[in-house]
Amino acid sequence: MSDIIRRDPRTEWIARNRLHPEHDAVLAALGGGASSAEWMGPNGVIRRDPHAVGFIGPNGIRRIDRSGVQSASGASAVRRESAAAPKRQAVTIASPAFMIAVVGDMPGGRLSAHDRDVLGLARQLAGADGAVLLAVFGDMREDGLGEAGVDRVIHFTGQEVEGYAPDARLAALEGVEREHAPRHWLFPDSPLGGGELGRRLAARLSERPATQVWQVAGDQCTGRGSAGSTDITRALPRVVLALAECAEPVADTVHAAEPMALPSGLPTVLRRIEDLGAVAVDPSGVALAEAEFILSAGNGIHDWDGFHHAAKVLGATEGASRVAVDNGFMPRHRQVGATGTWVTARVYLSVGISGAIQHLQGIQQCDKVVTINKDAGCDMVKRADLAVIADSGEVLSALVELVEGSRKEQRNAA
Repeated sequence: MSDIIRRDPRTEWIARNRLHPEHDAVLAALGGGASSAEWMGPNGVIRRDPHAVGFIGPNGIRRIDRSGVQSASGASAVRRESAAAPKRQAVTIASPAFMIAVVGDMPGGRLSAHDRDVLGLARQLAGADGAVLLAVFGDMREDGLGEAGVDRVIHFTGQEVEGYAPDARLAALEGVEREHAPRHWLFPDSPLGGGELGRRLAARLSERPATQVWQVAGDQCTGRGSAGSTDITRALPRVVLALAECAEPVADTVHAAEPMALPSGLPTVLRRIEDLGAVAVDPSGVALAEAEFILSAGNGIHDWDGFHHAAKVLGATEGASRVAVDNGFMPRHRQVGATGTWVTARVYLSVGISGAIQHLQGIQQCDKVVTINKDAGCDMVKRADLAVIADSGEVLSALVELVEGSRKEQRNAA
């Protein structure tokens, strides 16, 4: 009998196709049950996946997962996890030795990718003996706090902390400081409120905070300085304002996320600032990286006037695939994907986009992906949470007609 090793072309094709549902299982099988990040090639050479989390590239940069799979944000992320992957370990810390307090931005009541990175850093600082305490203000719609590494949750509600209310929120955090005395306070250093609130708390506690922190090692932290042109390393202080990708999101454990009682004796704070609500802006002027709702067009769009009208009626920010941009239908700054702009929209509605790998990489952080396409077997349909297999022009026209009719009925009722 011949000792020649027979190749399986289909298995090799699945191993190369990261979008195939059996991709991780095949890689694990090729590696003899080893991690899917590396496997034995047909010539006996160990192959490594450069897209794998933790892969260290030629420049010494470690890859951090931004796809949402580790953070398990939403049903789509849970569905993308391989069946061969080990289950997360449930962790309950009954009597923590200390607390690491985190105050997230939580836009729309949900954890952002930046929040999950900061929680990953808090989990790193807490270790096995400490607990991660998350302080939440206002509306909370996130149901995956435990999967993000949260052990305790304090939820502040009421009109006094809604909207822009730094004085009331600062008083609430002072109550947490008095009752629990966290070892560290972590904030996302972002313009969404975390940066300001963290600096206010540091001033109130007479602490010198570390800002623009992107790395913590032991009792030392490294942050950006001189407008990001240099790094500053110093001892880790009590108040830390961290950048995105300061740590990997929690991926291996599920924590209890137990609710805690509000601090007693919270003072009544005179609200000196009145929040008049969000200012209405034209969605067409919103940058793709900041847009919450994106309507993105591809090569399947033939009626561009209808597409622009649909985006205006739906109140969506316009995006496009690389093909649509290269053909001159959309400007370059509206290109979505790894070669364009990485987006983090709450809803991403793609129309006539087949789903090239660069485009799929650019929408990894989107919460909900909806697609309209005539090809039921394209990669965008496989990625989407909801797919409509039909002509894009007809579906957009019907959607615009439905929205306009509903608004007309509301005006007549008023």
